[in-house]
Amino acid sequence: MSTIQVSHPFQAFTARPWPGFARVLRRAGAGGAALLLPALLLVVWQIAVERHWVSAQILPPPSRVLETFGELWASGDLWFQLSISLQRVLIGSLIGGALGLLLGLAMGLSRQVEAYLLPLFQALSQVPVLGWIPLLMMLVGIDEALKYLVIAKAVLVPLTLNTFSGIRSIPPSYLEVARVYRLGLLLRLRRVILPAALPSIFTGVRFALTKGWIALVTVELLASSEGIGYLMVDGRQMFQLDLVIVAMLVIGLVGLVLDQGLALVETRLQRWQRQAF
Repeated sequence: MSTIQVSHPFQAFTARPWPGFARVLRRAGAGGAALLLPALLLVVWQIAVERHWVSAQILPPPSRVLETFGELWASGDLWFQLSISLQRVLIGSLIGGALGLLLGLAMGLSRQVEAYLLPLFQALSQVPVLGWIPLLMMLVGIDEALKYLVIAKAVLVPLTLNTFSGIRSIPPSYLEVARVYRLGLLLRLRRVILPAALPSIFTGVRFALTKGWIALVTVELLASSEGIGYLMVDGRQMFQLDLVIVAMLVIGLVGLVLDQGLALVETRLQRWQRQAF
């Protein structure tokens, strides 16, 4: 006696769930878990202030911080101060980044340049940005040149060292193939050296930009009348801790966006690296 198997009309859908939907669910779950702790801290913070466990003058409640953020955004003051800081970090990073890439390439390609510059950069990497600010203030004053120089120095050192390290870690077989094909310097750079050193270089870019952003905030705290760092100083001087907290949150958010944006660019560039080889 033969049996007839009747397939359920929705069997195909239940047996093979949509992979894209499952991926979305996993990402949503990971994102929810990441937001759980900050949300819990906000609730505890609000309750602590409402029940007077902590004075509102010492720690304003999240509702007040959100209200201050809305006022600053509506007035345009927050965007004005942030745009000044972003302009400074862009100019300073371009200066330090261009020099860092060129010097790192020179050190990586020439043993003689390495002998002259590597000890200097290793020494510079041990001096924090804060230690340079008093000297630079004496040399160039407290105008925009100070901000650009501080950011450029913060970006220059890590990018130079990472570029140098990336070039020196290229497998010798890659360079040997370039010699066999008699590639010129420019073609060798574009097709072999830069693609092979790209992971290390871009690690240096991300680290350098983070250092540059922190350096900018530091110098704005000490010697500036504009910028997101100055907004924190202004809040402290007026005893408006809600303003200080808003500035802190914006600084952290901008740093996160910059890092994640560079991570996305890094992924795209790694595809170019694979295509180059």
